[in-house]
Amino acid sequence: MPDANPISADAPDSPASLIRIEAAALQALAERLEDPAGPEGRAFARAVALLAEASRGGRRTILTGVGKSGLIARKIAATLVSTGTAAHFLHPSEALHGDLGLVTRGDIVLALSYSGETDELLRLLPLLPRLGATLVSFCGCPSSTLAEASRVTLDVSVSREACTLQLAPTASTTAMLALGDALAIHVSQVLGFEAPDFAALHPGGQLGRRLATVRKLMHMGAAMPRVAPFADMPHIIHEMSAKRLGMTTVQADGKLLGVISDGDLRRLFERNGPHAFHKSAADIMNPNPRTIAPEPFASEALLLMEQLKITSLVVTADGTSATAPVGVLHLHDLWEIAPGAPV
Repeated sequence: MPDANPISADAPDSPASLIRIEAAALQALAERLEDPAGPEGRAFARAVALLAEASRGGRRTILTGVGKSGLIARKIAATLVSTGTAAHFLHPSEALHGDLGLVTRGDIVLALSYSGETDELLRLLPLLPRLGATLVSFCGCPSSTLAEASRVTLDVSVSREACTLQLAPTASTTAMLALGDALAIHVSQVLGFEAPDFAALHPGGQLGRRLATVRKLMHMGAAMPRVAPFADMPHIIHEMSAKRLGMTTVQADGKLLGVISDGDLRRLFERNGPHAFHKSAADIMNPNPRTIAPEPFASEALLLMEQLKITSLVVTADGTSATAPVGVLHLHDLWEIAPGAPV
């Protein structure tokens, strides 16, 4: 814990002032890391290299800590896992009673302790070298036992806590959390972790839908509306109504000839009145439909629809109208992934 500092009398009653204390701690942390050639910048780079090397070798990062630091360690472990780095949380007390078997040669043990003198962690220190694990720490006291035993120590010191009594970890755990996020994201970048990898690890909920590919959301097979170029108006209207996508493709011999939207029909009836019933699909269709391949993310398809001000895209094998259509993607399928939607 940082030393106590005088705090203004009205600070406990002002949530803004308490949040500013934590924001100041983050600003100080960012400034320490600003220079890659500085001591903290070099330490951060070494930590990233160690975690990335372990991950490439099929090893893991084992997070550990006690109390509030332990809770932050759990969150960092979850962030590492979700961004492609194998990680686990190991409680120090459980480690001393059998769970130390989780640590194997080549693993990184990332220990969080502001004081660096947490008893449960210190009891692990002589055991880690025997297991062939490398110790990295988040610590607020660079001269502490934990820091001196670590291969790399990342400084999470803060000038003051947001706690009025300077007792509850607040600004210090916020600094640990932010540093853990930065470490996890930087390691994922070094490992080349990309959006498709993220999508594979997040298949559920709105986040999974946002990262779904066009192939997973498109209407295909019998659900894809299609008519022949010689189809008459009743057939066209029936197909569009039955498939409920407000459009239909026009196909012949497996080739995409065009599309007809409900807007096309409305404009046709406005121009031709009852004579529109004598038109065939070939007479009505838009022969230059917008298409997309199955592989792009649904969010890319949504952006394209918004730019073109259309409500559907025909999906073809290579994304061009020259290849056979394999499905249709409608704007309704993408509403849940609109930019700014909660994840």
